[in-house]
Amino acid sequence: MEVPGRPTPQPPAVERPRFRDRDAAELRRPDVNPYVASHRGASERLIPADEAWRWRGRWGEQFGREAPLHVEIGSGAGFFLTGMAVAHPDWNFLGVELRFKRVVICARKLDVACVSNARIARYHGAFLDDLFEDGTLSALYVNHPDPWPKERHEKNRLIARWFLEDCARLLQPGGHLRIKSDHPPNVTRVPELIAGLPFTVTGSSVDVHRDGAPWEGDVETNYQRKKRIAGIPVLAMELVRQG
Repeated sequence: MEVPGRPTPQPPAVERPRFRDRDAAELRRPDVNPYVASHRGASERLIPADEAWRWRGRWGEQFGREAPLHVEIGSGAGFFLTGMAVAHPDWNFLGVELRFKRVVICARKLDVACVSNARIARYHGAFLDDLFEDGTLSALYVNHPDPWPKERHEKNRLIARWFLEDCARLLQPGGHLRIKSDHPPNVTRVPELIAGLPFTVTGSSVDVHRDGAPWEGDVETNYQRKKRIAGIPVLAMELVRQG
């Protein structure tokens, strides 16, 4: 599994996942992170990595209905995912999060909120093609991705050309990609990165705390709240996939 510079497009059909999950039995010190084992079965709303890719092309079955599918990459503790699911009961929401502890915390929030239209999957955001067919997503959300501020870290950045190519392919025409970050380059360099891709920038903000987000009904993430309290601006941008 290699993420940096991953070539796109990916094969149209997934016979086996490109992201390989490790079970607790494979770790030399499974006790160091008890969530490796405990995340399995922690909630009906939590989908382990080795199960998540098997729902590709049939997420409506997972939710028990067909509805617009909205996906958040890097759900963290689940404030945004839960808030969006509560605010939009007619949409299906899937969070994608890599860290074991965070998927458990997120699943617990979904359980407490008693939402039936949201799930959290443990998976790597670099391999979305494992999970979704082309043109099947109504929206993608990326909130506060890791900044990787140094130039030598370019290969580690999520907001990169290859990722935006994936987004353009997976979103249906009219679908939107919304990005929020307190690290300005994660937002300001997006127009340059999408050159030649079927995206139109429909709104942007250099400080959502002061000016609001460039879309209606924004849900504040926990990280966003911390930045507001600290007086640190959060930038935002919305892109729409053209037909």
